Parts: sequence; structure tokens; C-alpha cells
Amino acid sequence: MAAAPDSGELELEHACARCRELHDRIAGNPSLPRHHPALGSLLRLVAAELRFLDSRRRRREDPDPTTAPAPPPPLSTNLPHLEALHLLLSHPAVRCPSRLAPLRGVDFACAFRSRPAWAILSARNPSSLAWAAAAADGVRARVAAVMESAREAPPATRPEKLLLVFARGVGADPARGLVEEFGAVEIDLLADFVGDADDGDEEGWVSVRFSPSEDMRRFRAFEIDVAECDGNVLSPPPATTLPPSLEMEVEESGVNLDGGFSIFMGKMRMGSRELVNLDTTALVAIVSGISNGGVGKLMSIPESETRARFKCNYKFVMDQAHSELQSPVLVELGNAVDGKKWLFQTVLQPE
Repeated sequence: MAAAPDSGELELEHACARCRELHDRIAGNPSLPRHHPALGSLLRLVAAELRFLDSRRRRREDPDPTTAPAPPPPLSTNLPHLEALHLLLSHPAVRCPSRLAPLRGVDFACAFRSRPAWAILSARNPSSLAWAAAAADGVRARVAAVMESAREAPPATRPEKLLLVFARGVGADPARGLVEEFGAVEIDLLADFVGDADDGDEEGWVSVRFSPSEDMRRFRAFEIDVAECDGNVLSPPPATTLPPSLEMEVEESGVNLDGGFSIFMGKMRMGSRELVNLDTTALVAIVSGISNGGVGKLMSIPESETRARFKCNYKFVMDQAHSELQSPVLVELGNAVDGKKWLFQTVLQPE
């Protein structure tokens, strides 16, 4: 007669089943085949976690006969964090998420409620979340480090908000510390969800509504305004002086060449023997307001105004804005042309 499985075996089996279900749910997401770097990153992490859990289960089922049996170690898994990440990425107010972990301490960048934001997620037990400054892995230390990174980020990638989410809740001390030291404001993630669909209004419109996951009802979230934290208004980094060898004339047109644009232009080397040809698309991207810090303002404009302004180009402009949030053009293009001499055909000058 086979022995009944112990609690450790049951816990491991349950974790394997949850991980497999999460993997299948992400893999079946219709957004995955399109440009969704966050879901792609998450799917790879979940697949790796599933391999780890399966290998541990196999070791328990087929122990090494040459070694003395020993009690199995407690189950340690990243599954709660991965599940919470999937819930947060599925939130209706989270748009255009970047790949996961773009910076140390940041889970992903996104547009949250139409504002550029960096998301910080914790799925730890609230009792293990320390606020004390002496704790290297405490809430205060992590938020302070991310805030410093946000202040030093170039204008094109600087967030307006930090979004802090605690998937299992948070204790009174960290919550009070976030409010008192960082000016955080607790927000309701459930406000973006509504109940069942309405039958329709007098004009025949039908409201499509969503219901949150039961697990998300435990979430507690805070917003920190990066520009206003501690009363300090963040200013753009000092402009980089263009090299004297830069043989070009800049006409007075009221265009601000500080910040990311100036840093980008400083990467050109007219004396270099390595040449790079810039086509129309690259030239437009370089001078576009979207790639020069205007994406946050654009995303904050009501959709009706944006459609009226750009008309048939609305989809193109919004695709560019979403792409800029995920992968800033000046940063990516700057890495490709750094230290080279830039050329473009004279026929493009009128354009």
C-alpha cells in the first residue's frame, strides 16, 4: 500500500499545477504574438520556474538510492511574484509595458492611467517587509534607489510617477513611511474595473465592463509623483556641448536642443571614417516631439482631441508614442550611430 503524500509533496504538486496554468494562460494571450515585450519576458521566467519545480518533483519521486534520505528543504519559489506580475500587467490602466526589469529595482516601465510610470511590485508577506533605513532590502531603501534613478534618467525616459504595488498587502509602518517621506498617495486599483455590462443607454451605446481577479482585491498600491517628491522639481540634465567639429548650422526656430536631443547630437564625430546613412524615417524620429520628451504630454491629452488633431494619422502617431515608451528612439538610435559620421542624401533636405 503506497504511503500517503506528505504536506511537502502536496505543496509542490500544487505549485507545479499553478505554474503550468499560469504558463498556459500567458502563452494563450492574443497579445503575445504582437509587440508585447513584458509578456514575452514573463513567459520565459514562468517557463524557467516550471522547469525548476518539475525537476524538484522528479527528484522527490526518484530519490538517489546511493544517498541516505533526508528531509526535503522548504519549497522556495518565485511563483507568487510571477502571478502578481501577470495580474498587474493585465490591469486595464497599465498600457505599453516595457520588458521586465529594465532597471535595477524596477519591474517594468509603462503608461499608467496615461502617465509615464515605473512599476515596483512586491509579493512578499507583509510581515517580512521592513521599512527601517538600516535594512538593505527594506521598502525605504528600494524606493529611494529607484527615485534616484528616476531623477537621473534622461527626459525621454524619465517617469512622471512611481507605481508601488504590494500584492499581499503592506504593514502600517511602510505605508506611513511612503506617505510621510515620499509624499505617496494610496490609490484604488479596483477603480479601473466595473461590474457587469449594462444593457445600453438611451442612445444605444453598450458599456463593456471588466471584473478584477479576486487576488487583485488584496493588492494595495501607492503613487509617488517623481517631480514633486520632497518638494524638489526635477530639471533636465545639463545640455551637452556639441563638438566643435560638428559642421552644421542650427537656425533660430524656438526648438529646445537641451537634454536628450543634445546628448544624441553629441555622439556624432565628423572626423570618423565610419559612416552611417540616415534615411527619412531616422531623421523624422530624431526631431520628433514624441522622441524628445513629449510622449507624456501626448498620452495625457483626451483621445477625442488627439483624433481631431491627427485625423487619419492618429493610429500612426499613437503607435509611435507606445513604441517610445517601450524603447526610446534617441537611446536606441544613439547606440547605433555613436562615434560615427552621419550622412543623408540631399534629396531628403526638402522633406
